[in-house]
Amino acid sequence: MNTSHHRWRQPRPISTARPGAPGPVDHAKIGRSSVRRRARGMTHGEAVTALEDAEQDAHMNRRHEDLADDGGRGEAELAEWRRIGQLLATTGGPYDPDADAVVQEELAADRHRKEAEQQRLQEQQQLAGRADELARLAGAGRLNRTVESRPGDEAARDLLGDRGDYRTAAVDGWLARALADRSGHYADPAARAAAVGSLPVPVRARAALLAALARTGAPAADGELEFVGSLAQADPVATNALAAWLDTALDPTAPASAGKDGTA
Repeated sequence: MNTSHHRWRQPRPISTARPGAPGPVDHAKIGRSSVRRRARGMTHGEAVTALEDAEQDAHMNRRHEDLADDGGRGEAELAEWRRIGQLLATTGGPYDPDADAVVQEELAADRHRKEAEQQRLQEQQQLAGRADELARLAGAGRLNRTVESRPGDEAARDLLGDRGDYRTAAVDGWLARALADRSGHYADPAARAAAVGSLPVPVRARAALLAALARTGAPAADGELEFVGSLAQADPVATNALAAWLDTALDPTAPASAGKDGTA
C-alpha cells in the first residue's frame, strides 16, 4: 500500500536553482512534479486524504511569514492534488503519471522548448563562428572573390558591427561586391531581394554602383574602385542615383530605377 499520503508537519524547503542553471526557478512546476511523484500508485481515497493533509499544511504555513512566500509552489501543489483527485474519481486509480494526459502534454511541451533552445544556441554558435571566420579573412587580406558568400552572412556582418570590429568595413566591401556580381548565395534572386532588408543602405548603394560600373565594360584592377565605398558611405542616395543614371546611359531602354539598391 502506498504510504506517501501519511501526515507530516515539517515545512517544505523552497527549491533553488543549481549554480549556473539558466533561467529562474519555476516553483509551481516543481510543486506539481513533487505531487505527481508522491501520488504515483494512489487510489482516489488516498489522493483525497493527501489533499486534506496538504490543505492543513498550507494553513499552518500561512502563519509563518518565512514559509508563506514559496514562489507559488504551495498553491500549485494544492491545485495538482485536486486535479489528481478529480481524475481518480473517474478512473478509480491507481494513479500513474505516465498515463496522465496532462502530464504527458507538459512533458512534450518541455521537450519541444528544450529542442528549440538547443537549436537556437547552435545557430548562435554557428553565426559567431562565421563572423569570426570573416573577420580573420578580412584581417589577413584574404576576403576576396575567392570566398563565396553564404546565407546568413548578413547576420554575421551585423554581429561584427555590434562588436565594434574594425574589420566590418572590409566585410561590407566583400558583401557589396558579391551582391553586385550576383555570386555566392546572391545568385539566388530571392537572396538579392532579401538583401534590401538585411544589408545597410551604404552597402546596397555600393553594390548598385559597382554593378553599374561593371556594365561599362571597363576593366578595373583590385583596389581601383575603392572610391565607390567612400561615395556610398558618404551619400548612399546620390550613389544610387549615379548607378541608375549609368544604367540608363548604357541602356536607354532600361528603366531609370535599374540597379537601385544593388538588387537588380
